[in-house]
Amino acid sequence: MSEKQEMIRVEKLNKSFGELQVLKDIDLTVKESDVVVLIGASGSGKSTLLRCLNFLEMKNSGIITIEGEQIEESTHDLNKVRERVGMVFQHFNLFPHKTVIGNVIEAPTQVKGMKKEQAIKEGKEMLDKVGLGDKYNVYPSTLSGGQKQRVAIARALAMRPDVMLFDEPTSALDPELVGEVLSTIKELADEGMTMVVVTHEMGFAREVGDWVFYMHDGKIVEYGPPNELFDNPKEERTQAFLSSIL
Repeated sequence: MSEKQEMIRVEKLNKSFGELQVLKDIDLTVKESDVVVLIGASGSGKSTLLRCLNFLEMKNSGIITIEGEQIEESTHDLNKVRERVGMVFQHFNLFPHKTVIGNVIEAPTQVKGMKKEQAIKEGKEMLDKVGLGDKYNVYPSTLSGGQKQRVAIARALAMRPDVMLFDEPTSALDPELVGEVLSTIKELADEGMTMVVVTHEMGFAREVGDWVFYMHDGKIVEYGPPNELFDNPKEERTQAFLSSIL
């Protein structure tokens, strides 16, 4: 079997907001078709790490390599990089004045210059994929939170990214809607999409993750396959965190 391609490599990544250092010497590698799950208490740096991978936050130091290419603000068009690294946020950020399909085709037509007919055809495929094939022409205000988040996933997929980042994609949802979003993400994982997911859903992390990274106070404390990390954590910090939530 051929060695899986490295999609993301992070080396000695540091990020501060003023005096507060939020990321401390982070090392992380994500290989093709891996699902990497970041867990940890709020404020441990998980979302900031994700935002650095998408260059919504700029690192203070360290190296971020995407698909073999070291990315720097000074040398790269970050919008082009973001086409390869899609992101889904806690809050769906859909345009209320556009229909569902209008939201999904916005970036392919505006950013990639795709012809509208082609964008609509592909956008409908993405909406079918997330189980919203019957909602093309409705407005976001008529959708449940879970449906809005699935539209947001379809919108990110419409750019055909090589990697998808999910920042607590279910934390703004009512509990009964969490499952539909997680099952959509799980289907993407089954299809081999490379993903980094920040989540508080430990059942999902265990079931879908290939690697789980536990973060505390801006550092990666421990990582491993889910069964190892959850059933046999080596670090006291990890043990304490898991016993407090499981």
